[in-house]
Parts: sequence; structure tokens; C-alpha cells
Amino acid sequence: MRGKGNARAGSLARYCRAVVARGAVEAKVIRPATVVCAPWVRLKCQFGCGGWGRCLACPPRTPTPEETRKVLDCYRRAILVHSRKQWQGVKALVVWLEKTLFLDGHYKAFALGSGPCNLCENCNLKFCKHPDQARPSLEGCGVDVYATARRNGFPIEVVRTHDDQPNYYGLVLVD
Repeated sequence: MRGKGNARAGSLARYCRAVVARGAVEAKVIRPATVVCAPWVRLKCQFGCGGWGRCLACPPRTPTPEETRKVLDCYRRAILVHSRKQWQGVKALVVWLEKTLFLDGHYKAFALGSGPCNLCENCNLKFCKHPDQARPSLEGCGVDVYATARRNGFPIEVVRTHDDQPNYYGLVLVD
């Protein structure tokens, strides 16, 4: 990807194609203003996910929805990544994309994944042993993934049975 001129001035379409080539179903450039943040989302983490308080990349150690909104407002563009891989897979995709964008000159690039961190069996809750790979989840930062995906033309439904095909999402803030 590197060496093709000034990446900051160019289109982000090639990054979307590259992350699809690595296994995403689709990736689309979106405006961060279309990302929906809501306080109720963290309640779903607290009272529905075993990750709450168990690692540095999960609530209550992640930004609040209000803090997340302020961060989102610092950006003009982001890439929303849709995957069928488990949440660990989408997190790896967006971390790769963040690093690629950063090395191409997008110094503000930052990824948000899906689901709790699973890089360590037991997080030490003091310092991250994998800061190059660990990223907070969209949900943990208060992002309403359903509303955000739908606003941007992506499919997402509640998984009701083991036969239903889940959709996983990650976001890379670009500039």
C-alpha cells in the first residue's frame, strides 16, 4: 500500500479493497457523524457480557459514550468494516487497517473492534501487554452498532438461532 503518493490527499477506496482482500465482507468510507453513541449501550456490556471490568480494553476502563462522541467529532472520515468472522477476526482486521493507514501517513488512524479483548487469558489490569493489538470495542465505547451499521447501509439483525449468520463490525477512524 505504501509508496503510492500522498495517501492523505487520496481516496480511501484502496484501503477498503485491501481489508476486503484480507477477509472482510465489505468496507465503506463513512462520516464519523453517522456513528451513533448512546449511554444504554454500556449497560448491555455491564449486564450482558462477561468482559465487564475484566480487561483494560473493556468498560469501565473504556471511554464513555460522551467521550467517544468527542473523539469521533475530531475526525472527518472513517472506514466501517463488516465481517462474518468472529469478533476476534474483525478486531484483527481493523488493527491491521489502522497500522496500514498510519504507516501511509494517516497519523490519527485509530481502530475500534468488536467484543471483549481476548489477547491474554487474564488481564493484569495495570498495563497492556499487547498495546499494538488491543483495541476497545465499539460497544464498550458506547457505540450503537445496530444503528450505525443500518445508517450506513450495512446488514445487521439480532442473532436468534445458531443457524442465523452473525455480522461483526469494526471501525477505523482515519482523519
